[in-house]
Amino acid sequence: MTSLLLLITIMVLLTLRVPVAFSFLGPGLGYLLVEGQSLGLPMRLVADATGNFVLLAIPLFILLGVVANHAGIADRLFDFALALFGRVRGGLGYVSVGVSLGFSWMSGSAVADAAALSKVEIPPMLRAGYSRRFGLGVVGASALIAPVMPPSIPAVIFAGLATVSTGALFAASVVPALLMVVGLCVVVFLLVRRQPNIRHVGFSWGRVGETGKRVVLPLGAPVVILGGILGGLFTPTEAAAVGAAYMMALGFAYRRLSVRDLPKIFVETALTTAAIMLIVSSAALLGYVLALERVPQALAELVLGITDDGTVFLLLVLLLMLVLGTVGDATPILVLVVPILMPIATALGVDPLVLGVVMIISLMIGLLTPPVGTVLFVLSSTQKVPVAEVFWGTLPFMVPLTLCCVLIIFFPGLATWLPGVLGL
Repeated sequence: MTSLLLLITIMVLLTLRVPVAFSFLGPGLGYLLVEGQSLGLPMRLVADATGNFVLLAIPLFILLGVVANHAGIADRLFDFALALFGRVRGGLGYVSVGVSLGFSWMSGSAVADAAALSKVEIPPMLRAGYSRRFGLGVVGASALIAPVMPPSIPAVIFAGLATVSTGALFAASVVPALLMVVGLCVVVFLLVRRQPNIRHVGFSWGRVGETGKRVVLPLGAPVVILGGILGGLFTPTEAAAVGAAYMMALGFAYRRLSVRDLPKIFVETALTTAAIMLIVSSAALLGYVLALERVPQALAELVLGITDDGTVFLLLVLLLMLVLGTVGDATPILVLVVPILMPIATALGVDPLVLGVVMIISLMIGLLTPPVGTVLFVLSSTQKVPVAEVFWGTLPFMVPLTLCCVLIIFFPGLATWLPGVLGL
């Protein structure tokens, strides 16, 4: 009963838009005080929660994304993709998906992707005759590729919590991310057939060559990062540091960055990192309280009482993550839920890489669902439109994203094949 009251209190606080970290810390500390528990061990857990070496990659990947934003990489990718596909019917829709794929190798954050690319992509769509709702939908849904395709911040968090190889989880995410790309392109194909007045962009090999030269060096970043990790040359943390330095050098070379920009970049990185780490620490306290209440054991008994089949378990996880994603962001949900679900997955013989990919993709869908869908609010803010219009625009694109999760559940080799090939 106490644990149920605790969870209800947290949900109420989140609904009232109290910051996630304080929504966890307040009820957790209140429980300990009411129960007369010592604060020594819980506070030590809070302090130690961010001490995991794996988590050191997070601020470096955030720095990489921030620098890529300031260095104008999104504009270069957009110009090149437009030169290639602008003449295709619905070309700007495919361009949006393709640019998000390219930018995902440097960003790792759906919010950063949506904020950067919406300003670049949506105005040309409107000028070319695309509906605003279509533009909002394809940009918002495509932004979800970033936290799935490595380097992925949620993957780093899951790997640290589940004690699995970050490189293996990165490799496991590549094919699912490409499936997302294919699914989004199918929806673009179906939707643009209903928009007969779309204007096309002329094709020129000269323009392709000119814009292609401008993206050669930026596209070296994923080669350095992913090649280094998957080839065993770097740890994810080292790859993030090398990638950030590489991107910063490009920014200076392109004259899009100056020394005066560095304090702003570092402050933005520090603020984002601090928000994530505060959530991780507060969730550690809440996890300790839930452990005292034996919530993980009760949930494990409940799930194992329903099924002993790994596929059914993953379908239940998909449903749970879709529901939780509507009321919370991925980081706190992962920190809370992974320690609970991992023992159940192990007991049922579920591969932790498959569990991680399914959880990450399904939680990302929550970024497009009210009331907390962060990407909805980012697009609403950058484009000055109601959140409801953004949601209706993204709704058709949620179908292939959900189907992608279902495919991975029934065909886990989609996630485990590449790590196996690479020996990770």
